[in-house]
Amino acid sequence: MVRSRSGAKALGVLLLTAALAGCSGGSSNVDRSIALEQYTAEQIFERGEFELSRSQTEEAAFYFSEIERLYPYSSWAKRALIMQAYAFHAGSDYENSRAAAQRFIDFYPTDEDAAYAQYLLALSYYDQIDEVGRDQGLTFQALQSLRKVIEIYPDSEYASSAILKFDLAFDHLAAKEMEIGRYYLRREHYTAAINRFRVVVEDFQTTTHTAEALHRLVEAYLSLGLTDEAQTAGAILGYNFQSTEWYEDSYKLLTSQGLKLKDRGNNWLSKIYRQMVKGKWL
Repeated sequence: MVRSRSGAKALGVLLLTAALAGCSGGSSNVDRSIALEQYTAEQIFERGEFELSRSQTEEAAFYFSEIERLYPYSSWAKRALIMQAYAFHAGSDYENSRAAAQRFIDFYPTDEDAAYAQYLLALSYYDQIDEVGRDQGLTFQALQSLRKVIEIYPDSEYASSAILKFDLAFDHLAAKEMEIGRYYLRREHYTAAINRFRVVVEDFQTTTHTAEALHRLVEAYLSLGLTDEAQTAGAILGYNFQSTEWYEDSYKLLTSQGLKLKDRGNNWLSKIYRQMVKGKWL
């Protein structure tokens, strides 16, 4: 039903009055008993925007979802769906934000807002990575979703932010390996510690944790009496990270035992060192 401009304006006043009444009563709940079928998609959309403007994300998501229900094939439904994903995310309802963003991608894969939907989906994982001790499954899912933004929408305005967040999430995984490795090292479980530090050196070599991982390898290998591996780890530190405190610590540790920071033997670290000398990391 098409309403007159005066009718639409009257409705806006009515809705605004109801919203303000709810605020003055100390409640953020909206009376959802009103039959929204009598309103246009645009009017419901504007109500959703209004709820967002006063940070009532749950109510905003409700109104945007009602547009999807009442006007499923309209252009307003498409706009409401992406706004629904945004509203859920703004309210930290990450599961529902992902669901709405994924529906948008499924229904409108070529739409100009598809990149933003994919970015919101990635953020719904990324924003839950708040400490090293959290479940790393979220980090892996964030990386996968961020990679899609980077690869599928490289020219979008979200690509550069996705790249930055990808690097931070990648660094987060390395930090988790380091945390576990240090735990084993403190308890003198040297082989278990070495396995964790090796993962950082081999799989996360572009992160900020590589220098420390190499130093911890020096410590662990020396504790096991494996001097060839310890010296080679020190040589890699000297080649790539000579200005760091980790190199200085390894240098003091090795030289105090009459050892040099040089490639020795034929172990996994030696292979890395030789490839580095040839201009490659791995």
